[in-house]
Amino acid sequence: MSGHGFHVHGPHDHELEHAQQGGQGHGDHGETAGQKAMTNQIALFTAIIATVGALFGYMGGATQANAGLYKNNAAIKKTEASNQWNYFQSKSTKQSLAEMSRDLSTKEDDKAKYQAKVDRYEKEKGEIKDKADTLEAEATEWDHKSDEQMHLHHRWAQATTVLQISIALAAIALLTKKKWLEWAMFVAGGAGVAVGALALLHI
Repeated sequence: MSGHGFHVHGPHDHELEHAQQGGQGHGDHGETAGQKAMTNQIALFTAIIATVGALFGYMGGATQANAGLYKNNAAIKKTEASNQWNYFQSKSTKQSLAEMSRDLSTKEDDKAKYQAKVDRYEKEKGEIKDKADTLEAEATEWDHKSDEQMHLHHRWAQATTVLQISIALAAIALLTKKKWLEWAMFVAGGAGVAVGALALLHI
């Protein structure tokens, strides 16, 4: 009795509502079930890929931060090595002055005193050179680590981008119900995971 604001739904009303909501009616149960299965499959795949993509995105950010940190460490070591070479140059200058004073001296005692200074500066120069070489080697190693982290960052970024494409294809597949788009979604997702595996293996 709809005149009083009440309406009793009949079977036909349910069919109309179902059709308006995207259903196909009782006569197409197989197709509807297939579409529902496809929708569930895409939704599950999207959830998994989104989770994996979030992990890849985190790894990409972490490797980028590491690359910056390592590059900063390399710069610090290069500065320390430069300071050591300046120190080395200062000792060389003092050694040259000591050698000149030794050669110009007429007293044997003075010659011996200046020669002792020359020997000391020569020894100190050797120690300074070793330290400078070590610092330069450390700087080179930090640079290498930074480059490696940047390479991994690019790998993670590539993997994340491909997974985002896979998610976009999933959305289009849901809207269009095209099976080939679903397969393209799976291929893109697999490719993204493969690139992420390369990053994980430092390749």
